[in-house]
Amino acid sequence: MKIKHQLAVFNLLTRLLIIVLLWFLLPVLVKNVVYSHIDKSILEKKQKFIQHLDKEEINDFISRKDSTETYASFSTLHNEFLQLYSAKDNFVKDKSVFINESRVIEDEESDYRVLYYNFTYENTNYVLEIGNSLSEINELTFSIRLFTTMLLFIIVLITFLADTFFIEYLLTPFYKIINTKIRHVNEPNGFDYTIIKTYSTDFEELDSVLNQMMLRINDLFQKEKQFIANVSHELLTPISLLKNRFENLLQNESINNEGIDKIASSLRTLDVLKKVINNLLLISKIDNNQFANNEEISIKEIITEILEDFEDRIEEKQISVLNEVMSEFVFLGNRTLIRIMIANLISNAIKYNVTKGKVILKTNFSGSQFLLSITDTGKGMTESQQVSIFERFTRIAIEQEGQGLGLAIVDSIAKFHHIEVKADSKIGIGTTFKIQFP
Repeated sequence: MKIKHQLAVFNLLTRLLIIVLLWFLLPVLVKNVVYSHIDKSILEKKQKFIQHLDKEEINDFISRKDSTETYASFSTLHNEFLQLYSAKDNFVKDKSVFINESRVIEDEESDYRVLYYNFTYENTNYVLEIGNSLSEINELTFSIRLFTTMLLFIIVLITFLADTFFIEYLLTPFYKIINTKIRHVNEPNGFDYTIIKTYSTDFEELDSVLNQMMLRINDLFQKEKQFIANVSHELLTPISLLKNRFENLLQNESINNEGIDKIASSLRTLDVLKKVINNLLLISKIDNNQFANNEEISIKEIITEILEDFEDRIEEKQISVLNEVMSEFVFLGNRTLIRIMIANLISNAIKYNVTKGKVILKTNFSGSQFLLSITDTGKGMTESQQVSIFERFTRIAIEQEGQGLGLAIVDSIAKFHHIEVKADSKIGIGTTFKIQFP
């Protein structure tokens, strides 16, 4: 997951966590605020009632005929009440207590916030009850809870979108650095040292460090290229001189047959050494992009040419070649290198095949991509062998001639042309190389 998505998801989850916490805490917070407001209102009513209280009023409030000696006053909507009665046992003067309890008033039960207040008037103890209905408060609490939650969800959605766009804006220079300076750079010479504009010091530093690093890499790269060229030249020159001397010695009639055999063996060794150096030099040049890649190449035409060149080897091993390359596909690249790549694969299909075996060449299109497969009926390879076949100096069969550079050259040419080469092999059945052209 990209960092911008991780940041956006993190911000979203933190906001959702806040909403969940508020969902559970909001009723408590609202009730505390509401109860504080109700308690203050009830205390004000109590104060007014006590201030205007006199004996005559108390006598009017309390019905002497009622054994409870109670006065009660209720509002029309039953949302508040006031009740006064004579205190009984356990009287504590000036004691005030707030309690939430249910009351049945005129056959209607409701929850009330009730103040119990004990006071003494003219040597008589009284209890004053003032209640305020909580039914509307509960409805209001739920409404506030629902409204706040919906509002928070809308805020979360808006802030999530804002964060996403803002993070995208902040990371634009980062992705520009990745695309411009890393992803599409195949060699140090193609690196773009242009400074990327950004308002973030972090990305400025990243851009600067990348430029400095690539300058050092390019310097080492140029030195390596020069070193390889010098070494190749210095090695090929003495090899050529030695070869000429040995060939001249062969013309000497004074040398016996044993000496001639040793000279011939030395010439063969020099040929192998020269071939290894040339192959390594070829791989180096390919990796350094020292070839043009703007030629139009007909894959069908190249395969026909290669099969004609390998006719003697094919007849020698009595191999049947099924050339089913019917599609006319034209590819833009370096014709010489593509020919070397396909020739190496066909050569291996012949070399590692069994006598009277088969080599099958097929082509087809997969979407917009052209596929070429080269199949042989040889001994095949194990999974562990398939992992390292494209590495330099890797030989699957020790008894076969070669330096283990053929498939390394194939791999370098494929990467140079952005071609994908895969091997699928089974022991005792054979090997198929699949070439996928872009």
